[in-house]
Amino acid sequence: MCGITGWVSFDGDPREQVPVVDAMVETMACRGPDAGGRWLDRHVALGHRRLAVIDIEGGAQPMSVRTDDGPVAIVYSGEAYNYLELRDELRRRGHRFDTDSDTEVVLHGYLEWGDAVAERLNGMYAFAVWDARTERLVMIRDRMGIKPFYYYPTADGVLFGSEPKAILANPLATAAVDLDGLRELFGFVKTPGAAVWAGMREVVPGTVVSLDRGGWRERTYWSLRAAEHTDDERTTVARVRELLDDIVRRQLVADVPRCVLLSGGLDSSAITALAARQLGEVDERVRSFAVDFVGQTENFRPDDMRPTPDAPYVHDVAEHVGSVHRDIVLDHAALADPDVRRKVITARDLPAGLGDMDASLYLLFAAIRGHSTVALSGESADEVFGGYRWFHQPEVQRADMFPWIASRMTGPHSQAADLLTPELTAALDLPGYLRARYAEAVAEVEPTGAESEHERRMRVVCHLHLTRFVRMLLDRKDRMSMAVGLEVRVPFCDHRLVEYVYNTPWALKTFDGREKSLLRAAAGDVLPRSVVERVKSPYPSTQDPHYAAALQQLAKELLPTDSPMFELVNRRWLDEAAERDPARMPTEVRNGLERALDLHTWLDIYRPTLRLG
Repeated sequence: MCGITGWVSFDGDPREQVPVVDAMVETMACRGPDAGGRWLDRHVALGHRRLAVIDIEGGAQPMSVRTDDGPVAIVYSGEAYNYLELRDELRRRGHRFDTDSDTEVVLHGYLEWGDAVAERLNGMYAFAVWDARTERLVMIRDRMGIKPFYYYPTADGVLFGSEPKAILANPLATAAVDLDGLRELFGFVKTPGAAVWAGMREVVPGTVVSLDRGGWRERTYWSLRAAEHTDDERTTVARVRELLDDIVRRQLVADVPRCVLLSGGLDSSAITALAARQLGEVDERVRSFAVDFVGQTENFRPDDMRPTPDAPYVHDVAEHVGSVHRDIVLDHAALADPDVRRKVITARDLPAGLGDMDASLYLLFAAIRGHSTVALSGESADEVFGGYRWFHQPEVQRADMFPWIASRMTGPHSQAADLLTPELTAALDLPGYLRARYAEAVAEVEPTGAESEHERRMRVVCHLHLTRFVRMLLDRKDRMSMAVGLEVRVPFCDHRLVEYVYNTPWALKTFDGREKSLLRAAAGDVLPRSVVERVKSPYPSTQDPHYAAALQQLAKELLPTDSPMFELVNRRWLDEAAERDPARMPTEVRNGLERALDLHTWLDIYRPTLRLG
């Protein structure tokens, strides 16, 4: 896994701006702690930071091939899980390889098939190819958006990078956020292509974006397509298991220590059990890690979102599969540490407002990095198989709004109107913005023509999660893990599995009357009964009132200041929130405190220009 960046200037020469190029590359050091490099040619600079995972000695980047008509160079982030098959095919076509890396396979794939190499890849990736033969830059992102990729058009070219910070390190980019950017930030919806920062864009997942002297071109090489599902229940379950076995086997390939993230839920437990079985074939035990909080199990209080603590189920799975397990136990002081908040905001480039859920993920990954370089995660199973509670609430199924917002279970959205100043609330018009984005999203959904009204509606709900909601979670996972140089792989995002389950009727997805019926049936034989029967519980959040009190103290320290945060945040609301009883603080109030502290930290680090008019 790596960090990439670059600069194309058709009227200039980045070779004359090496310190700027180096500054862009250096922002990606956390993503690639093992090595760094740059490649310079007329009109272009490519930069790379490397986290060595496959072919430790031979996979250095940027990587280039010299042809009779000029060089072709690549900067690549990610993993192509089918690179061995592609390399064999390319060898039969006459290509020769100097390394064992997947990067070289992708580069030669481009030489053979052009940007159509994207259709042949199975994996998570974001890469850019500079083709000097035609003076053309090609930017390609994986189908599900697992790996981030941003670009910033300039007067005579483009800046790009794995993260906005790489682009913002170049003086040609302005660190500014306008009202549309704030709408994305506070609306809790990820509009394809939107990047929050003014003038910046994301390469949309499943898309090829290219630039030459003739201008910009964009091509979608993959999207969710509707197709009739003809397999019966038994065949469908068997196919899901077959896919999972193949996916996990592919994603366990690495030349560095591997592990799994284990929460005790169905998703991560299934990955853990399948990985344990496959590693057991070569007499290797799987390593597993879980996050927990001091006193959480002993003092756990069930609520609407989290009916059970994770720890007992985690330990059931670890014992059942024989994993080498470690709990990473965090206290309220570590979670509330302002230095940790700064690291989280710097990693994300934005004030997401998820507070302890971001901090604990960052601290978990930092602890894991001392033992492993690659981790497999259960992320995205809820979006693929229909696991969230709101999938199964009739009023949410019928709502003309994004389900996670209609359910009122998303704190960052539900408290935004109270937290923000009245003037900003009026200017943003979040309800209107969300209605417009929702209508655009629904219009993307292809019908099959043979579905019932309910099946059609559930196809829409699934599509919304796979093209909007999951991208928020994948971005979070990538940023928190890469901030400490840990590669996290997401088996449930394999496009073959996504396509197959997406077109499985909702009645089959819930054939046993519960959420994630297909996954439960497909992996139930390798799991302890406690996990098979466990009710869905989201990523954990600390219930310690000392954590809420720590947030209040930090807010009180800000109230007398002239922090630029108060251009956005209602000072009176913050004052009242800081005086609430921390032991009885409503979730939306704690979420508001998190958002305010994140905003203050972000504005202090990035000092963006806020265009509120």
